[in-house]
Amino acid sequence: MFSQTVEYALRAVVHLAYVAPEACTTDQLAEATRVPKAYLSKVIQALVRARLVHSQRGLGGGVSLAREPEELTILEVVNAVDPVERIRTCPLGLKTHGVRLCPLHRRLDNAYALVEEAFRRTTLAEVLNEPEKVRPLCEVGRKM
Repeated sequence: MFSQTVEYALRAVVHLAYVAPEACTTDQLAEATRVPKAYLSKVIQALVRARLVHSQRGLGGGVSLAREPEELTILEVVNAVDPVERIRTCPLGLKTHGVRLCPLHRRLDNAYALVEEAFRRTTLAEVLNEPEKVRPLCEVGRKM
């Protein structure tokens, strides 16, 4: 349902939230998230354009969150790299449907709406603070 780009972007921002407020180099982020560095660079560019992360080159640079993990939602990350596409008109272009959706496409759009709302209500901080024994992407130690 979600693209590889969305998966990689979510991995990246979750890890950045985990080490926040510290920055990571692209190499460190690629290792921690197991995302190919070249692909990660493109994902980071999209996240920078959306103003979700900061990226600074050079000595002392790196990638960091632009906002606090409590303020950044999963939906914002998804929409920055591969937005949730709602179904507004018949995808088949059937004239008999006009702007109304058939029962199948209406149900599909309702499912997209539920996912969109769940992501809108979920922050990065909530993902990291789940009371689970397994923490997301945390085999790499926290920077101190």
